[in-house]
Parts: sequence; C-alpha cells; structure tokens
Amino acid sequence: MDELQAFAEEIRAAGIRHVVLLGMGGSSMAPEVIRETLGVQPGFPELQVLDSTNPAQLLAVEATIDPAHTLFVVSSKSGSSLEPNILMDYFLARVDELAGAESAGSHFIAITDPGSSLEQFAGEHHFRRVFHGEPAIGGRFSALSAFGLVPAALIGVDCRRLLQTAQTMMQACGPDTPVAENPGVQLGCFMGAGTLTGRDKLTLVLSPSLASIGAWLEQLVAESTGKAGKSIIPVDGEQLGPPDGYGNDRVFVYLRLAAAPDPKQDEAMAALADSGQPLMQIDVDDVHDLGAAFFCWEIATAVAGALLEINPFDQPDVEVSKVEARRITAACEAGEALPEADAVAADGGLAVYADADNAAVLRERCGADASVAEVIEAQLSRLGAGDYFGLLVFLPRNHSNTQRLNVVRNHVLQAHGVATCLGFGPRFLHSTGQAYKGGANNGVFLQVTADPVKDAGVPGRTCSFGVVSTAQALGDYEVMAARGRRIIRVHLGVDTDAGLVRLQEIISNIKQ
Repeated sequence: MDELQAFAEEIRAAGIRHVVLLGMGGSSMAPEVIRETLGVQPGFPELQVLDSTNPAQLLAVEATIDPAHTLFVVSSKSGSSLEPNILMDYFLARVDELAGAESAGSHFIAITDPGSSLEQFAGEHHFRRVFHGEPAIGGRFSALSAFGLVPAALIGVDCRRLLQTAQTMMQACGPDTPVAENPGVQLGCFMGAGTLTGRDKLTLVLSPSLASIGAWLEQLVAESTGKAGKSIIPVDGEQLGPPDGYGNDRVFVYLRLAAAPDPKQDEAMAALADSGQPLMQIDVDDVHDLGAAFFCWEIATAVAGALLEINPFDQPDVEVSKVEARRITAACEAGEALPEADAVAADGGLAVYADADNAAVLRERCGADASVAEVIEAQLSRLGAGDYFGLLVFLPRNHSNTQRLNVVRNHVLQAHGVATCLGFGPRFLHSTGQAYKGGANNGVFLQVTADPVKDAGVPGRTCSFGVVSTAQALGDYEVMAARGRRIIRVHLGVDTDAGLVRLQEIISNIKQ
C-alpha cells in the first residue's frame, strides 16, 4: 500500500491529468467499477477505461485527452491479448510523435504477470513502471490484486479501506463460519440451487450507486459457470417489471445500498417477494464496502460452480472466438478481403445474415422472400419458456447506443416474457461470451454490426481497428453458429443512429 500510494503521488506531481487504462475483461472491469462507485478523488487524474477495438470508441477517448499529460496503463495478465497490445501500439505511436521515442515510455506503465511478453516489451521501451499480478489469480478474480488496486490508487481511492472491508468479508466467509451464517456460501448456494431447479437466470437489481458492479458480476458469474452445457446467465441492467411478467426460470439478487436505498426498487422487490419469486436481498452499508462485495461474490461464484460440478476457474470457450478472429485478421493482413456472405434479407438500410442452418429455420417461418422486419420477427418467435434473449453488439459503447438498445431489450421482455441481456463487443467475448457458447443452449441471439464512419490504423500492421473489430464480430458469429446457437446478424450499414432507430421500430411493432 505504501508503494502504491507513493506512486500515485509521483504521478500527480508529474502533472498527469488523465489515466487511460488499456485492457480487457478482468483487467478492465474492476477498475471501471471502482471509478464509477468510489469516484476520482480531488486533485487526482481522471480515469478512462478503453476496452474496445471499435475505432469510434478509440477516437472518442483520444479526443478527450492530451497525450503529453496522460498516463497509459497497459493491463494484461498474459501480456499477449490482442486488444490491449494494439491499443498500446496506437497510443505509443501518438506519444512518440509528441515526446520522442526516448521519453515516450515514461507515459506508460504495465500491469502483468511476471515474465510475460508485456513485461519484456515494457523493459525494452522504458516504461515508467511494471506492476506484477499474482499468476495464481484468474483474471476475473483479480479485482483485489494489482489489476484493481493500481488504477484505484492512481485516482486517489483509499485502497487500505477497500482491502480492510474485503478482509472482514474474508473472515466472514471462512471455513470456521457456520454455513448458515456464511454470506459467500449462502449466496453461492442460492445461485447454484436455483440453476439446478431450472432457475438459471440470475437477475441483478442494484442500487443506483452500485449499478456499475453489474458488468463485473456478469463476467465473474457467466465466465465461471457457463461451460459443459451448464450456465448461470446473469441479467444486468434490465428494466424492472411487474411480478407477473416473469417466468419461473429466474432468481433475483437485490444489492441494496442501505445508506441510500431507492424507494421504487424497495417497493418492486417487496412485490416480487410477495409473488413467490426467489429473492435474496444483500444490504451494503456503504459504497466503500465494495471490497467486501468483490470478495463475497468471488466466494459465491466458486461455491455455485461446485454445486454445478464444473470448474469455475477455467474458460475453455473464450479462446475459440479469439482463434477465429485471429484467423480472419491474419487473412486480411495477407491481402485477403473480409469474408462476405449473402444476406437473407435487406431493405431500409439494414441487412440480415444467417448461417445455413439458421437460415433454413427462418425460411420455414417467414418464407424465402421475407423482409428484414419479417426475418427479425421470425428470429424472436423462436424464444420459448426458459430461453433468454441476447443482444451482442459491435458498436461504440456510449450512452446513446446503450439507451436505444435497452429500449429494444424492454420490448422483447414485454412481448415474450424472457430474460434479456446486452453485451458490447469485444468486451463480452471475454465475459458472458463463455456462457453463450459453452453453457446451456437456451439463448436466442441478435448480433448487431455496423460500418465504421471513421477508421484508425494499427501501427505496424496493414489492417485497421475497423478490420479487427469486424473480424472479432464475424469470428464470434461463426463460432456461435457452429455451436448450434440460434443467432442472426443485423448489419446497420454506415448510419448507426438511423439503423438503431429502425431496429427499435421493427422490434417495438412485434407482438408475441
């Protein structure tokens, strides 16, 4: 802690105004939660987390910073992940242009496991510091290691307090605590037993001040438990509905900030409990108990995995999409064009694509000459009891897009009464993507892609960020289809805003 605090003071004294974290999955989720929940302390630099290859999102972050007064945190356990490496190359080239190659490295630090390729690169390019992770800790369980604590210290968070709350929870979850009084074991049993009885949708209801933890929980739970044909599907950010609007395939966890509860949430949860839906309420005394929450959920996830008789510490289906994306990207580097497919429907600026098996099912439902709206309606008609709807979106993750897509989710929830999930690529590939591919085959998916309005080149490569992002989308789509998942791709073209409005209109007009 002394070392971290001293380094944070060093960075502040150096006039650094922005910290940009370049990472994916477990390396990026916890820092984002810590920033959103605990905030940037006065006098410390702002923190932005960039976990996307989408060129629009990259350029949006670049437009808000002055690279000469920015510290870039390259966060990767293995050091070999594609996304942080090409983002690092991009910003290293930008700082080179401003400060020169000899001093550019002083604007970068690395968080990585000892001996990784990233550590070697950092040494060769004279990075300001390298902080080591603990190799025995998996990425999604690393919130309380260097991967969470270094960014937290840089924005002035009291890391000692964060760890003290975690230590208190560690003792409460220890083997000397009776099971009936053990919060981590109780939560894990609630999740695991629910899934074993067909309630495999873990619906998260979070106090507004704790809302950002939902994305971290999605990764922790889905990537840990979604494999071997089994899964707990976390549902985050879904609009609350009346109790009679839910099926019998959910359990609910209400993470409630006791110091500032939301009366409407309290009322909705009371009605839900009265209706007989399984509900666990967890009161959090203060936002600074975030460390305790991290630890409790990590224990709970391990317990749930034990009940499901799967290994919660591996992620066998995450790598398969990476391999396919690398294959497509390498082909483009070699001069080949991106793979093309014939649309099953195209009109009004939208095009819909499906693999042979899914296309055959859709044609049976809506005919060979169906419109885009008819194909999307046919896809949603495949939702049945116990299914969930997944929006897998390769667009910039911003407020406007999130709002529009949540409206789409809500229409599907109301029309079909199923759980709904929203994931932005490529971050969900390192998160819920494990469950979507390796878990139970009870998802109906809509992948959404678009052409970049403005692209950005990747230094040292012939391909661009737009090509990488498209390759990741196509790679994941092909793997999902090969796994027999019910998936179609809706392409919005260049005008993303108009495309999303049209998609929203199509789905809002679909009745059950």
